[in-house]
Order: sequence, then structure tokens, then C-alpha cells
Amino acid sequence: MTDTFTIAIDGPAAAGKGTISKAIAAQFGFAHLDTGLLYRAVGARVLAGVEPIEAAKTLQAEDLDRDDLRTAEVAQAASKVAVIAEVRAALVDFQRAFARRAGGAVLDGRDIGTVICPNAEVKLYVTASAEVRARRRFLELTGKGEVTSLETVLADVMARDDRDMNRAEAPMKAAADALTIDTSELSIEQALQVALKEISALRMP
Repeated sequence: MTDTFTIAIDGPAAAGKGTISKAIAAQFGFAHLDTGLLYRAVGARVLAGVEPIEAAKTLQAEDLDRDDLRTAEVAQAASKVAVIAEVRAALVDFQRAFARRAGGAVLDGRDIGTVICPNAEVKLYVTASAEVRARRRFLELTGKGEVTSLETVLADVMARDDRDMNRAEAPMKAAADALTIDTSELSIEQALQVALKEISALRMP
């Protein structure tokens, strides 16, 4: 396959979009980009003392390989730098080039279908209630040995949602033509089957 085919998947933290995105990419043999990882890498550099815009402009591929990008502290830093217009602008070209690569691409984030790839062939918005997402994230963090409480994680999730949805630059929201998948009462496998059915229908000749 040499044609381009872009699948844009947006949604809040811990809704399952990352897992679904990776599974979709594997199913169709597409390249996958977790765009949130770009912002986490910038956030990690900021925590290390680098100025946000400089951190975004000088981001290197190896910055995405750090083993501390999934911590709660880096997640909060990522959410904070993501509201800075200059940071987002510095990362846009990379994301758009990735999206139109030959062979197809799946990108997941918070503004893929609305800003980065408004002409994507498929747009999905994967969401779940804040309480369900907090419980998932709590289990993930404690499973890695981090010491926290469900109440703390819920507060972090809600604060991040508020920043992401109400930022002036590229706020998180479902694209008008996106299929919304609420995973609050769905297993990942069930949500994936809904997504695959939508994608397969749109890829039919």
C-alpha cells in the first residue's frame, strides 16, 4: 500500500484511545504516533529546566524514548505546556507530515481531528467518565509502584480535562464529523470492534 490514509483519534486521558490506536495501527499495518508523547517529552524537558518553547523547538527523537514520560508529574507538565500556542506550533509540522506518510497512519491526541488533521479519512473521539478514567489511571500508577490515592488521581484527571477543554489554543473536543466511542461501560475489545467496523466501512472501495 502506497496511498495515504489518516485515522485521527482524540479524547481525554485514560479513555483507552492509546490502546485502541495501537491495535488499529497493528490491524491495518499503519504507522502509529502517540502525539501526547511529544508534549510529555516537552514537559519532561521543562521539568529539567528548559524553557517551554525552546524545549519544543529543539525536541529530538531520543527525547521520546525516556522512561519517565508516563509519570503523573510529567503528565501534568505536558498539559501545562500544551496550552502554549508557540509550543503547539513547533510540533504541528511533524505531526502533519507523519499523518500523510505513505502506507497509512494513526495519530492519537486531543486536537488531531479538529486541528492537526481536519481532513483525516476517519475521525474517532474516545471518551469515558472522569471517575472511570481516574480508576483506570490509579490502577496503572499503583501497578507501577507509585504511591497515590484515587482521590488525588481523580482531581488530577479533572484538572487536566479542564485545561485541555478550555485552553484558547486547540481545545480538546470531538470533531463535528467524528464517531464518539464512550468506553465507560465497554471493554477495550468491544470499543476496538466499534472502531474497526467504522474504519472498515470507510475503507471499502
